[in-house]
Amino acid sequence: MRIVVLIIALFAPSAAWAQTPYAGMQSRHIKALSDQQIGDLRAGRGMGLALAAELNGYPGPSHVLELADQLGLNPEQRSKVEAMFSEMRAETTPIGSRLIESEADLDRQFASRTITDESLGSATAAIAKTQGELRQAHLKYHLRTAAVLDQAQLARYAELRGYTSGGASQRHRHHQ
Repeated sequence: MRIVVLIIALFAPSAAWAQTPYAGMQSRHIKALSDQQIGDLRAGRGMGLALAAELNGYPGPSHVLELADQLGLNPEQRSKVEAMFSEMRAETTPIGSRLIESEADLDRQFASRTITDESLGSATAAIAKTQGELRQAHLKYHLRTAAVLDQAQLARYAELRGYTSGGASQRHRHHQ
């Protein structure tokens, strides 16, 4: 009997958590977006939207600038990537702001109980369109950044980011 009580005591909290994974999110300003996501959208950060490019050998301007010295960027390359990074942020920041507003609008409609089938369709279509625009913008700059680098720099980038078997994450594990 004690074992049964112990098992129930051990697993009850995890069972309750499994049933309420959204607990606490109801107090968010915009329920579908965390404060971190809102900050990332306002700052023009990628939030993983360009993983299709990043993980297939098309680095983004932000990470290339972080690794500029290790990649051996020449002044012309650095200048081009810096310009692309500025352009990317100038393009993605307003799109991110529109996405925040669209999510806020959807949230307000649900909160005020004014949502209808028609307004739901319009709101989610606007959100999907904006998400697509944002993703395309980030992916576009990955494509353009890769074109500025040579093959050796692209290979070094992949290594530094831990995407190859000889990458930084592999080396780090071997040294521990």
